[in-house]
Amino acid sequence: MLRMILELAVEDRRLSRNPCHGVKAPRREHSARAYLSHQHTEMLASQVGDRYRLVILFLAYSGLRYGELAALRVSSFDMLRRRVNVRESVTEVKGKLVWSSPKSHERRTVPFPAFLVTDLAAAMAGKARDDLVFTAPEGGVLRLATFRTRAFNPAIAALRPVDDDGTVTTDFPKATIHDLRHTAASLAISAGANVKAVQTMLGHQSAALTLDTYADLFPDDLERVADALDAARGVALGSTADALRTGTANAD
Repeated sequence: MLRMILELAVEDRRLSRNPCHGVKAPRREHSARAYLSHQHTEMLASQVGDRYRLVILFLAYSGLRYGELAALRVSSFDMLRRRVNVRESVTEVKGKLVWSSPKSHERRTVPFPAFLVTDLAAAMAGKARDDLVFTAPEGGVLRLATFRTRAFNPAIAALRPVDDDGTVTTDFPKATIHDLRHTAASLAISAGANVKAVQTMLGHQSAALTLDTYADLFPDDLERVADALDAARGVALGSTADALRTGTANAD
């Protein structure tokens, strides 16, 4: 940040040079994340109840930020292509709702799996195109604080019971709402999605950011590359050998 400020000062001719030029930023450190499995996600969705079940599933399988999900309208969805257009976001600041563009300031189109179609269609039934899809029980925007206190935190507490000595008795992760976004990245990567696809889904500005953020999700990629090269070589050389044998037979 300081480097950018000083660069602006150079452009304004208030400094002759930027003393921070060439200084590298410290290595980015990531806080611990809770990646939910498909089973964990289903357990959490069931625990929050029918009212909020779809919220959990959509966050965990789309990778949207909570504010982006809360701002989705019926017109945001293309149900035939199973795509949702992320155009805006809504957050609560000092009790007031603030509407803005997504965090990266770029609209994006995100796919969602087919198993969500029926529940999404039910959530949109009877609504106009400009109506919100995910709403509070009394109507209006489903605020983050309300969702966290009424549904998410009680569900996590129920799935992570503790003994009298304070020991958690299950292996269910201590997840936050934002961890559902990380879960979407994890599930997509484990399903074979490439980095560019995950970048687009999450709305990252670059594939480098996606790789930096989720480097821990690619521990076996080098082995996969080696195995793929090994298999490809076998196929290629096998085809070459077959061609040579065929050619020799024809010559004879």
